[in-house]
Amino acid sequence: MRSPVLLVVAHGSRDPRHAATVHALVRRVRAARPGLRVETGFLDFNLPSVQGVLESLAAEGVGDVVALPLLLTRAFHAKADIPAVLRDAPPRLRIRQAEVLGPSPLLMAGLERRLYEAGLHPADKSSTGVVLASAGSTDPEAIAVIAAIAREWRHTGWCAVRPAFASASLPRTEDAVRELRAFGCRRVAVAPYVIAPGRLPDRIAAGAREAGADVLAEVLGPSPELAELLLRRYTAALGAGQLTAA
Repeated sequence: MRSPVLLVVAHGSRDPRHAATVHALVRRVRAARPGLRVETGFLDFNLPSVQGVLESLAAEGVGDVVALPLLLTRAFHAKADIPAVLRDAPPRLRIRQAEVLGPSPLLMAGLERRLYEAGLHPADKSSTGVVLASAGSTDPEAIAVIAAIAREWRHTGWCAVRPAFASASLPRTEDAVRELRAFGCRRVAVAPYVIAPGRLPDRIAAGAREAGADVLAEVLGPSPELAELLLRRYTAALGAGQLTAA
């Protein structure tokens, strides 16, 4: 029996780096699970669209699909946009919507990997304050999740961890960097809690440079931790057995 197709649902962006990063991540997922068919669809700006991929799968005779939001928090896109697209899918498809990626220990491991790649060492943790810089949201649930992740991450040995947001919410990255300086951290690092490059990650980077952060990590991108997390969310969705009416 053929496994359900994994459809990675990405937001999309006018910035070509976004789609390139999403495709690199999907290639990593395919390499990790060679027998699994993995497709990519975008909600906006890029092709193929989610609707287009679903129609193509239905035309091929595919029956089962797991739609996995490439999102770190459960905000508007996960609660409204994606369910609406899935409801408009061809009726022959049986679709499960997987949970968003965050929060997860794998994401925290990926963030630390990026910080160490940027020049930090594990021995630096106790003297380093970290800005957990996300894109931002107007959704209170999403903001609360980011704050909770920052609190949890602090307990793994960092001098301090502060959340920051590139849009919609405060504080901004530069303000959180200055707060950690005032707190007394010897060095300050900025960890973008975003998947792919784009306008908001660029704003995070600009804030880090403006405030003189010592370390600026890369976005999560096609990290092994993120690829593993996608496969875990896929497996969990199969176990849940919940179908989205199409």
